[in-house]
Amino acid sequence: AASGSQNARKQNDQSRIFSISSLPIDLCCCLRNFTISFTMEISSDPAVIRDSRECLIGSIDQGTSSTRFLAISDKGMIAASAQMEHKQIFPTGENNVGWHEHDPVEIWRNTVSCIQSVVKNLKGVNLQKHPFKAVGITNQRETTVAWNAKTGKPYYNAIVWDDTRTGDIAKQIANGDIDRLREKTGLPVSSYSAGVRVKWLLDNCDILRTDLNDPKMREHVRFGTIDTWLIYQLTGQTSLSDGAVNVGGIFITDVTNASRWLFLDLKKVQWDQGLIDIVCAPHSVPLTALPAIKSSCEIYARLSSSCGIDDFDNVPVAAVFGDQQAALFGQCAFEPGEAKNTYGTGLFLMMNTGKKIVKSSHGLLTTIAYQIGMDGEIIYGLEGCVSHSGSTLQWLRDQLKIISNYSETGTLATDHNDGLYLVPAFSGLFCPRWRSDARGCVVGITATHHRGHFCRAALEAIAYQTKEVFDAIYADSKVKLKALKVDGGGTNSSLMMQFQADIIGVNVVKPSVQETTALGAAFGAGIAVGVWKDIQELKKNVECGKDLETWDESGKY
Repeated sequence: AASGSQNARKQNDQSRIFSISSLPIDLCCCLRNFTISFTMEISSDPAVIRDSRECLIGSIDQGTSSTRFLAISDKGMIAASAQMEHKQIFPTGENNVGWHEHDPVEIWRNTVSCIQSVVKNLKGVNLQKHPFKAVGITNQRETTVAWNAKTGKPYYNAIVWDDTRTGDIAKQIANGDIDRLREKTGLPVSSYSAGVRVKWLLDNCDILRTDLNDPKMREHVRFGTIDTWLIYQLTGQTSLSDGAVNVGGIFITDVTNASRWLFLDLKKVQWDQGLIDIVCAPHSVPLTALPAIKSSCEIYARLSSSCGIDDFDNVPVAAVFGDQQAALFGQCAFEPGEAKNTYGTGLFLMMNTGKKIVKSSHGLLTTIAYQIGMDGEIIYGLEGCVSHSGSTLQWLRDQLKIISNYSETGTLATDHNDGLYLVPAFSGLFCPRWRSDARGCVVGITATHHRGHFCRAALEAIAYQTKEVFDAIYADSKVKLKALKVDGGGTNSSLMMQFQADIIGVNVVKPSVQETTALGAAFGAGIAVGVWKDIQELKKNVECGKDLETWDESGKY
């Protein structure tokens, strides 16, 4: 991912220069002036399209490092996809260590480009015969955007979920007790939640604060996570204001994303003004500045070409999930006690706890897993989240230059770590310790260690973090998993998956279709529009229940 310096207190309209082409993914960067060119990775499978039941479901998968659009068949197979990376903004300066931002306008433009590329690709295989029935969205959670609904212009860059600038704010709110809001929210007070980013934006963005305090402008202030921002763009029309794209879209989020703010009462499933006041004090944030809360699966709106996307007139936007809830849904983990672990940029182990809110006393998050329809039951989950998984390997590649690509990690890794251990607390420690002041360390290094040992230690670090969360979920739920369903890029490392199975003592199972996050959004949208009548029919007809590979625990550890 590209990074470089940027004035954190200026709008970066002048830095948005993009070049897109239909070539294998590549990226070139001019870090000094932030001129960046990303190319796009595009693929399609005509056989999947031919075998589909004359319908496709679109899935927008907006992640930390890239945006993807996938066309999913009614069998749960990928017919076509396009992916673009976006700029990673790391403001420099002694006081900006740990800051991480995204340009929300770039994210939207990349979304449009990916959708248009897939549609163009499918036209060669007769798109009219296989129309999109609906579009679902899954997104990086907690990453927070503030914008003006009158102009459509963001007040500031999106503050990314792993950004640590709000550590001091979280300490002030916690006032010595990080669990003071857990009874209502299910969450500890930490730098991880979207609400503390709202507080930082109010403290540091003069224009935002001025608008919020102006009785005439107050009603135009909007806060949202990336799902809300994308839906606003998808359902809006062209803005005439500089630095904006669309304006006038609907302002909503779903229950899974809403549960990650520190603002939501988990039982009532509604924003709590008292919580908002505690987190944002001394600022006054009205409920009009927060999105309406919807279920994960329902028709929210229908698209028109006025949003800037051709060929999508009247296609319903019909599902929204936070990315880890989407992966749980995409793994068809619909029964209480079923769980999945995603090895992505971060690491996220989530267990379905059914209709029961399971309170954690071991540093986990109690969250909403999904809701099918506004009249559907709220399904809850327990989650352990770790900030650095795949990004640890990215650190080996980009910062230490130990590897040139991720696959080298397994090739170079030694058979044993020979006493070298890595703790990748680059953004502090998340679950189950919640120490934003922690920093990474390498332990046990000697002159005999080489890059192979670092590769081994990095892979082991990811697995050890999973074990700590795995043990915490058992301690809270008293449910012993019979197997761990896994997905994400990290599952391509057989060495790490075998080590994982060995240290947690259960088999590790990888599904046949790995894009479980995108699948989850597509499955939800398909249920909303009747492609599948319910989760039972979905599970019966798609590929999500079929395993590709299993690593048996060996009893070695």
